Formats: sequence, structure tokens, C-alpha cells
Amino acid sequence: VVLRPGSGSRQQDPPGAAEGLALASDPGGTLNFLAMVENLQGDSGRGYYLEMLIGTPPQALNILVDTGSSNFAVAGVPDPDVTSYFNPELSSTYRSQGIDVTVKYSQGSWTGVLGTDVITMPKGIYGSYTINIATILESENFFLPGVKWHGILGLAYDALAKPSSSVETFFDSLVRQAKIPNIFSLQMCGAGLPVSGSGTNGGSLVLGGIEPSLYRGDIWYTPIKEEWYYQVEILKLEVGGQNLELDCREYNADKAIVDSGTTLLRLPEKVFSAVVQAIARTSLIQEFSSGFWTGSQLACWDKTEKPWSLFPKLSIYLRDENSSRSFRISILPQLYIQPILVIGDNLQCYRFGISSSTNALVIGATVMEGFYVIFDRAQRRVGFAVSPCAEVDGSAVSEIEGPFTTADVASNCVSSVSFHEPVLWIASYALMSLCGIILLVLIILLLIPPRCQHRYTDNDVVNDESSLVRHRWK
Repeated sequence: VVLRPGSGSRQQDPPGAAEGLALASDPGGTLNFLAMVENLQGDSGRGYYLEMLIGTPPQALNILVDTGSSNFAVAGVPDPDVTSYFNPELSSTYRSQGIDVTVKYSQGSWTGVLGTDVITMPKGIYGSYTINIATILESENFFLPGVKWHGILGLAYDALAKPSSSVETFFDSLVRQAKIPNIFSLQMCGAGLPVSGSGTNGGSLVLGGIEPSLYRGDIWYTPIKEEWYYQVEILKLEVGGQNLELDCREYNADKAIVDSGTTLLRLPEKVFSAVVQAIARTSLIQEFSSGFWTGSQLACWDKTEKPWSLFPKLSIYLRDENSSRSFRISILPQLYIQPILVIGDNLQCYRFGISSSTNALVIGATVMEGFYVIFDRAQRRVGFAVSPCAEVDGSAVSEIEGPFTTADVASNCVSSVSFHEPVLWIASYALMSLCGIILLVLIILLLIPPRCQHRYTDNDVVNDESSLVRHRWK
């Protein structure tokens, strides 16, 4: 690790990122990160995808890169919205595990069967690796019209894997088999380009390290608070340089995550309202339709006009590895006022790239397209650096600045109650069971007839609204 004097946690060379690292999987003895540059295609409206070869003989599929989930799943049968699918019967190396898996979203779901097969990546780590694969047999609102991908690559932690955390994730398998460092990095190049456009925007998924050509300046790191999503700690937000002045726990209610599978910057409802009010107050537009802020309407300008000059900069403060310091990542309106539709010969219409959320702050593609993002799992941190492709008309549309003191915020902005942790779930179920026994005793003592039926409902569906399908295309 190279630590520059006086630079806090701005670290240029994380473990394993140095060029010339010997790897058993690479006959040349080095991990060639340049081979992974421009290995993604896509757009912020429908996601960025990587080409992958699955099975023997290989079947080529495009796989959506999603840091907000943990299953590797591919279309396993024909689907009206899918141009290709993986046929396990045509692969001599496919092995079914006979385990059904279902992933439900608040709007959309898929059901499939777990198996294993070999994969190779034409623009990835050299070699073939045996990976857990869920073949999707049924789906609802998962594959949508116009998408050019045929499966999803979940790059989050095994805690989110379905049907259980015992299913080894794609990246964990790669780290174990290819002996690469436990780190990957992601650049998505869609700044200022039409949302859901041609689907040919570039991007890079660098497996095993960091490619210096994909960023400028220093990398700033923030700790991963918990290893399920890539959960981070946000200290404050500023609109046009003005602090929203909210309790910092509002920004982390009930979590703040970095998720490439989410289209927009999603904010908890109270934070969203404050941001919209601040933008409306700061912008040069006197009156603006409320439907624009809620995502139900587009705003259109003459093609010769660039509306971005009317809107303010948005800044997010993240806690530094040195907890007494913070740094801020800022996006210009070119990233959150997004071109989406051309009407006639003269009008270009835009959408608001920020939405409200009931259960999370999600740093999605709206923000990530401004940065090269490093998921340093080995040192439990997420890094941000300015991306050279985050430019519109030759000008940068993202910034990173710091360090700043954290004296004006709480020492911990994240709730200490984490009921998604397995141990606490077990404890909560044990307490509920104890309460049930006590209640039963009381009922008996009150001489209530014992033949009471306890009716269960199946309404207890765990919905993950923070990272999944509905918000990619909202």
C-alpha cells in the first residue's frame, strides 16, 4: 500500500492492484487489467452488461452487472423479451444441483434451479472457472422489452445469496479459483448520454484490482459498514453548496448502499423532499411541474438549449477511513437531469434522475456514472475516484474533494440495530417463540377452549426495494 504523506486514506495502490502480480490463472504471469477496459456495454436506464461464455461448448450471453444482489442467474428457457438464453441440455459440463431458487422483488421476480457450469470471459480473467448458476425458468417483470442482457451477475456478499448464504457467489468463486485479489472496480460511461439509448455506452469491470487509466487524481475510501450490500455511511448532503441540515441518521435510514443495478439516486422520503425543495429553491426555474420531481413527467427544452445550467450541484459526504474526517463526491446536473426522449425536430426531453425510497439511500447509476468505484472487499472499503469518461461537452461533471472534519456530525450515523444479521434474527425468533409460549399459558389459565386455530398468512414476503428490478427502469 502506498500512502502519500498527509493524504489521509487516499491510497493509490491497494493490495493486489500493482501491475505485474503473478497469477496462476494467467500464463503470462500478470493480471492484465487493460484487457478488461471497455468490456461493458449498456446504459444507465437498462443497466451495463458483460459478455460471458457459459458451458461446453460455450454459449455467449450478456450478463447485467449488479453490485446490489448476489446470485448469478441466466435465462434458462426462451422468453419474449430475451434474445438469447442458456440451454443446460446443450452443455456437457452443466451439473444440476436440484435446488429451486426464487428471488422476489417488490415488482418482479424469477424462479429457477441451481446448477454449476464452467464460464469464461472474453474480456475478463483468463481461464475457465466452475460457477454456481441459477437457470431462470419462470420470471415476471424481470426481463423487460428492449434490454440486451440475458442474465444478472450479483457482485454483493453471500449474505444476500438465495436460497441461502451457503451458495458461493460468482466473485468468491473467482477469487478462490483464479487466486485473484479480493477486489474489483467499476466504471460506467453514460454521463450526458440518452437514457435507454442505443445500448452501446462503454464501461469497464476490472476483476482483481484497479486500472490506473480509468481514473484521475486520488482514490478516496469509505468503510463498508456491513458485508451484505456494499453499505456505507453518509454524513450529509449539500445542494448548491448548502447543507440540508438533517440529522445524519436520516441519510442512512435504514441503510445507504452503492448499487450499480439501480438506475437512479434513491433517497429516503424525508431526504428526497428536502433535496427537491433545495433544488427548486436554488434553480433558476420559477415554476416547475411537481410531476417532474416525482418521475411522472418529463421536462422538455429546445435542442439548442442546455438546461443543466439552470440546476445546482449535488454533494454527498462520506465518512473517511479516518473516522474524524470525511470527503465529498459531487455530481453536476448533467448527471441527474437526464436526456431520455426526442420529440420532433426541436425538442429534447429530460427526466429527474433522483427518486424517493421507503427503506434506503441508494447510490445508483445516476451517481456512479461520475466515478470509478473500487469495491475493496479485502480491506472492507469502497473507493471513489473521478472518472475521465464523466465529461459532457469536454467538461467534467463530477468532483471529489476533502478531507473535511466530522466534528459537526454524530460519531455514528448508522443505526446499531441490524436485524438482518443472522444471529439477531435467531435471537428475535427465540424471543417471539418465548412470547408465544407465555401467551399460550395465559390462554389456558383463562380457560379459553384449547381448539383454537392459529392462522398463518403468506404476506411476510421479504421485498428488496433498494437494488432490484423495478428501480432500474423507473
